[in-house]
Amino acid sequence: MKLKIIIALFFLFSTFIVSSQKAKDDWITHVNTKEKGFLSVLVNLKYDNAKPNYKNLLIVGTRTNHCLNNGYPKPQGLENIYAFSDTIATIINRLTKNRLAGIITYQCTGFDIYYLKDTLHVRNDIQQFLYKSHKQSKNYLVLERDKKWDYYNKNLIPKDWTDDFFMNHELLSQLISEGDNLSISRKVNHWIAFKKEKRRQRFITKTKDFDFTIDSLIVKKETELPYHIKISRKDKITPDEIAKLTTLVKLLAISTSGTYNGWGTEPVKNSLNILPENEEN
Repeated sequence: MKLKIIIALFFLFSTFIVSSQKAKDDWITHVNTKEKGFLSVLVNLKYDNAKPNYKNLLIVGTRTNHCLNNGYPKPQGLENIYAFSDTIATIINRLTKNRLAGIITYQCTGFDIYYLKDTLHVRNDIQQFLYKSHKQSKNYLVLERDKKWDYYNKNLIPKDWTDDFFMNHELLSQLISEGDNLSISRKVNHWIAFKKEKRRQRFITKTKDFDFTIDSLIVKKETELPYHIKISRKDKITPDEIAKLTTLVKLLAISTSGTYNGWGTEPVKNSLNILPENEEN
């Protein structure tokens, strides 16, 4: 049974659990479009303005066969990736001061992105771990100089910093974790509220030019914005498409003195076939 997902002003944090640092750091998730599918990024925004003097970039990752057709790991795959990450963190913490700057999930693979103060023994110790414990897996290890944090700035930090961007991408990340292929068109719902009935009627008139369907009209008495409306349209929800769509609906709402309360949809799972369903270890 498909899980119906509705976005709210405050959406749940990503599936990833980053450690006790999360309380004092600023982790957010967003989605990028790549040639073979969608890439999910969890990044610590704290380092955008306060980068430590660690000039060595480490990217280390492993692939799991326990993943959905769109390339996002299943629960078992996530457990495997978490266990891998925990061991990598233990190795690095023993060798040098470091900062975990981000986590990338793409094509059944989880990548941890660190910045290190020193690199002595790092490559050798990680390679030994990979050989002993993950010999049968496809692993990734990059260790190079990056004194300006170019990788962080170009690949982890989102270009947009608006609240709307973060709200959209929290939901996109959740949909991907359900196995969704965001490029498939589907019914997308939107909720808007108004202080007065005549403003809602003006909004309805304007939506006719954009082929939206009026799904429901509700009055919630004794609230600041009692006149609610739910509209929908068939759309793709790739990062670029959902940004255009939500901007359109929000502008229509603003032009009629309404408040846009977000969007929602159901995951579409007949997506990219990264692995055959029976190919699991």
